[in-house]
Amino acid sequence: MTDVEGRDALATDPAREVALSCLEAGIDAARPDRVVADAVDLSDDRLRVGDATYDLDPFSRIVVLGGGKAAAHVAAAVERVLGERLDDGVVVTDDPVSLETATVLPGDHPVPSQRGVESTRRLVETAHSLDEATLVIGVITGGGSSLLAAPAEGISLSDLQETTEALLRSGATIHEINAIRKHCSAVKGGQLAEAVAPATVVSLVISDVVGNDLDVIASGPLVPDGSTFQDAIAVLDDHDVTVPESVRDHLDAGAAGRIPETPAATDPTFDRVHSHVIADGFTAAAAAAEAAVDAGYEPSILSSLIEGEARDVGEFHAAIVDEVAATGNPVEPPAVVLSGGETTVTVEGDGRGGPNQEFALSAALATDAAAAIAAVDTDGVDGNSAAAGAILASDDIDDPDRARAVLDDHDVTPYLDELDALVATGPTGTNVNDLRAVVVTDHRDGQDQSNFPSRQKLD
Repeated sequence: MTDVEGRDALATDPAREVALSCLEAGIDAARPDRVVADAVDLSDDRLRVGDATYDLDPFSRIVVLGGGKAAAHVAAAVERVLGERLDDGVVVTDDPVSLETATVLPGDHPVPSQRGVESTRRLVETAHSLDEATLVIGVITGGGSSLLAAPAEGISLSDLQETTEALLRSGATIHEINAIRKHCSAVKGGQLAEAVAPATVVSLVISDVVGNDLDVIASGPLVPDGSTFQDAIAVLDDHDVTVPESVRDHLDAGAAGRIPETPAATDPTFDRVHSHVIADGFTAAAAAAEAAVDAGYEPSILSSLIEGEARDVGEFHAAIVDEVAATGNPVEPPAVVLSGGETTVTVEGDGRGGPNQEFALSAALATDAAAAIAAVDTDGVDGNSAAAGAILASDDIDDPDRARAVLDDHDVTPYLDELDALVATGPTGTNVNDLRAVVVTDHRDGQDQSNFPSRQKLD
């Protein structure tokens, strides 16, 4: 179970209590032990994954391979399902757990490290040792893009680190960042699938990507790559990102055809690869909605696919909160407005913070409704702070000018810490991106509902 640290101090009123309960329920619903138990089972030597069934009789060996923040937790759940049928495995993660059969190797996130490079090399060596009588249970989760670090030939780890740091600060979307990661890697963009061939792959995916694009989750090591070298160059140009010369030269060589493209959907490698998304952002949002109902609140899931600058998304949610408080649309208070997705922050300077913290502060600044505003990254780490996110209300902000200043400086963590508004969970064992819960307790105090004729029409 997920427990927010210092929960009693944060849950100072019923609205905040409900908001925290929604966040906790959403994270718990996306935990690998729960989603694997729901999606995967073994009976009479037949493996069921979702609606698909795989006969294990043709395979003399079953191994688990993959990486990501939740990879070891997924592998542990797979071990519980397969038992003695699982022979071996290697997963790379920054959140290790003890496994009976598979080997857990270390990596780092969000910037790749030397130990991640060494771990990924061992993973690839294992992949090359497999044959057509092997079934690979692929384990792919968010965070795999940096954890599965294997720079392409001619690119050093330090150059890869510098490139990653520049991209993370650029405001580029995860789709854009991963187009570059795939084309600077020896394992991403379907290249792990090439290494595994001719083995058969059944991949279990926990998605941290809006839209569940398989070639973007962990930069798609086991699926075809829909991006090109030219796409990667366009990202650098569009966001004015300066990268080391080795990276630019590598991308230019690829665009000129001097380096082979990553494998596309027409590659026969993928005839034996089957991918299944077993949890995503909606998994968390739906469970949060159930928690709201249990608490006596009416839930409304706006979307689990929201992207954009965190500050702007906060202001948008504030407008929804104002509408709920004024007119009861799209849901009548007491209500919980929920959403998921992935917001970004275009960082300038050296401030501490994260998208979920900026979202919460921006939304609280933009509304005066009676609401508790909470948001977390479901993996437990928001931006470059130790917090998962934040929870606060508009009346917590006694100095709006200072609040706007820390938003402008992207230095919200110290300010929110002063307000005792930071939400910390520690590593959660999963990662399905952002989860937001805004609890609206009542119509705006003193609001004359007759001023809103559309409200009468809705009634």
